[in-house]
Amino acid sequence: MTMNRPLLVAGLLTALGVAAAGTTWLVAQAPASPDELLEQATRAAVEKVAPSVVQIRTVGGLETIGGGKSPALLRGQGPTTGVIVAPDGYIISSSFNFAHKPSAITVSIPGHKEPYNARVVAQDETRMLTLLKIEATNLPVPAAAPKKDLKIGQWALALGRTWSESANAPPSVSLGVISALDRVWGKAVQTDAKVSPVNYGGPLVDIRGRVIGILVPMSPRAEGETAGVEWYDSGIGFAVPLEDVNRVLPQLKQGKTLRRGTVGFAMQGQDLFSAQPVIAAVEPNSAAAKAGLQPGDIVVAMDGKPVVRQAQIRHILGPKYEGEKVTITVKRGDKELEFKDLVLGGPASGTAVPAWLGILPVRDDPAPGVEVRYVFPKSPADQAGIKPGDRIMQINGARFAGRDQFLQRFAALAPGTEVKLEVQRKGGEKTETIAVKLGELTDGQHLIPEELPNGTARQALTKPKPPGPKLPGKPEVKPPEKPAEKKDARIGLFTQKNPTTGREYWVYVPEDYDPNVSYALMVWLHPAGNPMERDISRLWAELCRKHHIIILGPKAENPTGWLTSEADDIKNDMREILAAYTIDRQKVFLHGMGNGGNLALYLAFDARDLVRGAATVGGVLTNPPKEHVPGQRLSFFLIAGTKDPAYEAIKASQPPLAEKRYPVIYRELPGHGNGYINDAELLRELARWADALDRI
Repeated sequence: MTMNRPLLVAGLLTALGVAAAGTTWLVAQAPASPDELLEQATRAAVEKVAPSVVQIRTVGGLETIGGGKSPALLRGQGPTTGVIVAPDGYIISSSFNFAHKPSAITVSIPGHKEPYNARVVAQDETRMLTLLKIEATNLPVPAAAPKKDLKIGQWALALGRTWSESANAPPSVSLGVISALDRVWGKAVQTDAKVSPVNYGGPLVDIRGRVIGILVPMSPRAEGETAGVEWYDSGIGFAVPLEDVNRVLPQLKQGKTLRRGTVGFAMQGQDLFSAQPVIAAVEPNSAAAKAGLQPGDIVVAMDGKPVVRQAQIRHILGPKYEGEKVTITVKRGDKELEFKDLVLGGPASGTAVPAWLGILPVRDDPAPGVEVRYVFPKSPADQAGIKPGDRIMQINGARFAGRDQFLQRFAALAPGTEVKLEVQRKGGEKTETIAVKLGELTDGQHLIPEELPNGTARQALTKPKPPGPKLPGKPEVKPPEKPAEKKDARIGLFTQKNPTTGREYWVYVPEDYDPNVSYALMVWLHPAGNPMERDISRLWAELCRKHHIIILGPKAENPTGWLTSEADDIKNDMREILAAYTIDRQKVFLHGMGNGGNLALYLAFDARDLVRGAATVGGVLTNPPKEHVPGQRLSFFLIAGTKDPAYEAIKASQPPLAEKRYPVIYRELPGHGNGYINDAELLRELARWADALDRI
């Protein structure tokens, strides 16, 4: 780390005056060099906090962590670190240190001869902390650095007590600065001091010997005990402020596990940092539903703070726990409504499982309502007498403009709900009101059709007509006679670079590309070392033409395979294609093979705002699947070769998805190894699956 030595002297003298109060050497000796001052200040800070930094050892448990039979991480070896937070034996540490579910835990305290047996009391699942308890008293508790006093650029020391044979030995120390505040949606302080499994659970300390926070792996994109581990020693580390830990310590002591607080709505749009904060769907029985929030409401403030982008909502809600309150102000039409003190729920536990009507809609149709393209046999729609060619005009008395608005309204409904649909029958003006009891979108109810009728009205660039009748005194809104077309769209197979990241990717666009048709986007994630652009574009060329599919092929930077840290770059590539072509946002799916399949399953949950499905060949689910999100549906198509070395792990990826009630299809290729699909009928079935991703 580069230091401006002349500017350091004054600050370090001040720090030493506090950290080493009572010493006389500053008067008796000539001024020391900046390096000596920094060394002495560091030692004084470490000595002050070291008695409260403990060594934790675990016994037994899993040999790997990360989920599945093809784990993401090997279990760490050796001791870990914790910090005493109460004199009667309470110790806080990173949940990462216990992700392998140990059968026994011991804690060694500086100055104590024998280690203590420890038990897990509770967890903070949103900040990934675990509270331990040992039978001891009069333990030293460090002072917390007040959050209001923290400044970007101030010195920070990352401590760990790992490989030392004795807990009395000095802890390991890494020197850095606070590089950012209020990170990971308001939950953490960021530092450039080295943070890794050797000091997870240890303290981040200021130059006065006060604890800034507890070091944990953390990620703004993912949750869980191992989220953010891939960033260790990268210059990006996180610490949960000790002040925040102390605030919830009484609840943790009572054995209460703390979970993330949720309002229960999903937002419209694809970009957290530029999309308007419009509510797309409301989860049934959620805080938002109970308060009366509706799809189409625009969030303008939360807890009195103005909101203009979606990221601000996540930042305000990020630090909050289940049971805490939030006040939300929305704009509905020309009115502004305030919903006070909504009590936040916990993470969804199956309540957002999509309801099932059993139709495929016609796309690119600007007429009011939605035309039925296909009716799934034995579905609620089929049993209610809905036929292909019928047009659904209202749902529960509310009109809507087009398929996407219908999906928004539908996402707020739970399985088992009875809805009334106004249906205009095919070929006439006759309308009927039909009562339909919605089912649940689960495996067995979404069989892939043998053949699909035409799915597009070829008017994707035509402005939709308003959903209701002409209002008195209002001019009729007419679509343009000649809709504008997207210009300069390249077709065929070509390679280009992302102008933002400089990374290369390849694209295949059917030769008959029509901008008035909304295409599916298949994101191909290749196996290690082979982008396969020629093979994939050749095998998929006819399917792309028939089912209106564009292929995007990002390229991994590491020849040995994909890294989860490349997720943001892949999403940037996707946004480039979404902006350049007419893409149906309900038909964006990931298709990967081998290591690329693993990443496809990871990205399906990491890129919920962009992705609606994942189809893998030899892909393994390496993390437990997350809960459903209203308005952000996911479907899966898993393919395994019975001679694939990873066959058992691939096969084991299906049950966890099914248990979470995700629509999942599993197919095996007898005698097939770990190569790409060699069955033409299976490939056609996969294309039909993609063509039906917008099923309702």
